[in-house]
Amino acid sequence: MAYRATEHTLAKKAGTRERILKEARALVAQGGFAAAAVAQVASRSDIATGTIYRHFPSKAELVAEVFRHATERELSAVTTATQEGESCRQRLLNAVDTFADRALRAPRLAYALIAEPVDPLVEKERLSYRFAYAEAFEDLINEGVSKEEFVPQNASISAAALVGMLSEALVGPLAPQVESTGEQLVHPTSLSDTEKATLIEQIKALALRSVAGTV
Repeated sequence: MAYRATEHTLAKKAGTRERILKEARALVAQGGFAAAAVAQVASRSDIATGTIYRHFPSKAELVAEVFRHATERELSAVTTATQEGESCRQRLLNAVDTFADRALRAPRLAYALIAEPVDPLVEKERLSYRFAYAEAFEDLINEGVSKEEFVPQNASISAAALVGMLSEALVGPLAPQVESTGEQLVHPTSLSDTEKATLIEQIKALALRSVAGTV
């Protein structure tokens, strides 16, 4: 008789997989994708290293799944923000504020998602999600143009440029600093709350100018 997994077995397997992803994400949030070594993930998950490979064929597959889970949460938050507000201008500002604020609240994770050098498999996921962010902004820009809140423009190009601007504007503040010894610090230099607020307001003003032609 062929073996058939019971509901208990399937639930246990799913639970183990979720625990692996949770611990891997915690490591990435602390030290980037480079910190998510399979042995470290296994130790934190209280399982054997070999068990990791029963769920993920390689570290690249594990890291790619962590990237998908983390980025999906960020994308969902930004997409929701594009729908909140009475005007398209306000909804754009809400979305930009959400993107920047969440990044600055979790700088090491945000840097890993936005700019950390990664395996080609993860880079492919990163490109896919950049398109997804752009689509969310493109819909909003098209609506803003139709309501004459934004200047006439190619919404597809503007949305792609907006996503690129958001990422580039935050890379510097999020990037881990390097000591004179060449050793990379775990966390970037901390910005004060006032500096964070100022940075976010500057990014929001730039975003609005880029599609509305004015602040």
